Amino acid sequence: MSSRDYFFDNAKFLLIFLVVFGHAIQSITQEDPLLMGVYQTIYFFHMPAFILIAGYFAKGVYKSGLLFKLFKKLIIPYLIFQVIYSVYYYFLRNEQNLEIDPLNPQWSLWFLISMFFWSLLLLLFNHVLKLKPKIAMLTSIIIGLLIGFVNDYSSVLSLSRTFVFFPFFLAGFYLDRSFFTRIKSRNLKLVSAFSLVVAFLFMIVLPEFSSRWLFGSHSYEDLGMPIETSPLLRLSVYAMSFYLTAAFFSLAPESKTFFTKWGVNTLYVYLFHGFIIQLYRESGIDLIVNPYLSLVIILAASIALTIILSSKWVAAISQPIVELRAARARKLLVKKPDVK
Repeated sequence: MSSRDYFFDNAKFLLIFLVVFGHAIQSITQEDPLLMGVYQTIYFFHMPAFILIAGYFAKGVYKSGLLFKLFKKLIIPYLIFQVIYSVYYYFLRNEQNLEIDPLNPQWSLWFLISMFFWSLLLLLFNHVLKLKPKIAMLTSIIIGLLIGFVNDYSSVLSLSRTFVFFPFFLAGFYLDRSFFTRIKSRNLKLVSAFSLVVAFLFMIVLPEFSSRWLFGSHSYEDLGMPIETSPLLRLSVYAMSFYLTAAFFSLAPESKTFFTKWGVNTLYVYLFHGFIIQLYRESGIDLIVNPYLSLVIILAASIALTIILSSKWVAAISQPIVELRAARARKLLVKKPDVK
């Protein structure tokens, strides 16, 4: 009997697919309100939900040797891929100079460095300050609002994203498994599906809303909104993101599905899909036949790419540089003798 919770593997696969799909359509979102609506709706909840799951599984990990484990699991792979991506971009874009800056994460690598700091912040909030959950959540949201006033160094070590998205990590830590069960009643599923559709339609008719509000990486000044009202808008984004994140979890299947097995390897998809997406962007290939057909083409390509990168073979081959061990490769290469 497997001890894995199929619900989270299902959710993780669906979310990593949305990450790939969102990155794939990003460069063409200006072509049509439909594409922009799909893109913005996804960005309201896909990373918040991913981060919430990470916080949920952070329970019980705060033991001796934590810093070493975090360094090995997050910082070393971050540094390795920072070098790999820098070299890759150097050749892909024919850049004049090869620059490797460990303080400014390449593209999607911000997640690794933020995971490191979320874990440290959780240690501070829960074990050092011993804040009650409601106080901790309120404090994290206030910090997320205040970080928008920081204009300089907000991208250094993913500082802005770390504080903006920390409430989702913290929420995941405080939630128990029963929460995800309670939001799965038939009525709540209907409300959740309806809410996602309404959010999508709302994004279509609200073209002036900037997607950069959903990235968590920009200061209020960069976002071009009046400083006085910017915190209120970010607070509104928080509210919508939490609501749509709950809607997503309400709809994610709990039982084992054909894609459950792929939800185990989402880290590999996250780290490697950028090579393909950036190659596609730099190639200049134009998939815009019409917005609807283009959406279908990119959707199908994103599903295929997600499945391929979720395979046990990709995980086995790349595990030595992602996890600094080769257990999966040995398991595939060494055939177990038949038991008679």
